[in-house]
Amino acid sequence: MPLLVVGSVALDCVETTTDQRDDILGGSAVYFSYAARFFSPVRMIGAVGEDWPREHTRLLEDRGIDTSGLQTIPGGKTFRWRGRYLPNMNDRETLEVHLNVLEQFRPQLNNTHRDCRFLFLGNASPVVQLDVLNQAKGAVLTVADTMDLWINIQRDELGQLLQRIDGLVLNDSEAKLLADDENLVRAGQAVLKMGPKFVVVKKGEHGAMFFSEHEMYVLPAYPTARVVDPTGAGDSFAGGMMGHLAALGRFDPQALKEALAYGVVTASYTVEDFSLDRLTAIDRADLDRRLAEYRQMLMF
Repeated sequence: MPLLVVGSVALDCVETTTDQRDDILGGSAVYFSYAARFFSPVRMIGAVGEDWPREHTRLLEDRGIDTSGLQTIPGGKTFRWRGRYLPNMNDRETLEVHLNVLEQFRPQLNNTHRDCRFLFLGNASPVVQLDVLNQAKGAVLTVADTMDLWINIQRDELGQLLQRIDGLVLNDSEAKLLADDENLVRAGQAVLKMGPKFVVVKKGEHGAMFFSEHEMYVLPAYPTARVVDPTGAGDSFAGGMMGHLAALGRFDPQALKEALAYGVVTASYTVEDFSLDRLTAIDRADLDRRLAEYRQMLMF
């Protein structure tokens, strides 16, 4: 089934201890879409400025991603992020953020977008996410991402969103902040009580935790030794997860567990190079082989 994602489209500058890349393709909607396209048709909504390189759009379109919802703002500049990763490759410093066109962007869904039954709301203001949710009349599964900024400055609006979505994806520090509890198990359970039917807590190199009314479990990360750039890993995880669910057309407990596993292995490829470089070098068969290895690791 077609999958719709609404999120950021960016030009990133990434620094690690060994390399630096400037003005590379990034953004939550980009990483999500490219990961999801391995499994399901995906439609992307975002905004860019007149400085946006046309070749980035061609790359996405050549991989079958519907970019008809990618809006170019006249006279605007594309969202830009610059960050530096610390030697452990888990922690990073945000050096610069320029919201540019993202600051005023208010997504408008056309009839094709409204008909999508699987919807992912990429990290954005919960006010914007609620507006998109109000337009997505055909969605049967709605999942959202969030971050510490919105937890701190728009907690009431985020609370309204949590009452209306099916799933929430966030990282471990954000879950603790939202729940005001340093114990991750209690934090996940507390966030679940805020409204969503399930909560996925991303733990970076330690995998992910899943919470629902009836079960809780942990999936470890796939142990790749080649961590080059972790940017976009969380969005790729969400893309793999949602893409698999959309391909199945269902989201029962077994489907969700399989989807999380696909999310884990998709993210493991993302971190092995800068931007989308590693993902563009693999195909679905590579994901399936790594999933088989991952499944074997978890058997005992």
